[in-house]
Amino acid sequence: MARAMLEYTKTVLKKVSFDTKLFCKELKKAVNRLLPAEIEELKYWLYQFVTDKPQLKESLIYLNA
Repeated sequence: MARAMLEYTKTVLKKVSFDTKLFCKELKKAVNRLLPAEIEELKYWLYQFVTDKPQLKESLIYLNA
């Protein structure tokens, strides 16, 4: 079940990546819902995902909070 939530979060983030504010909002929600180990996986995935999307790099701050 937990793994499914992480995959769902990644899907949602991909779909809203066109809008920085919406992306940040969904990322905040994900950090509140996921387990610590899943957040670490999400961090790794997110660093790779935003490498070619400079407008989304500001969202990384929510992972460190």
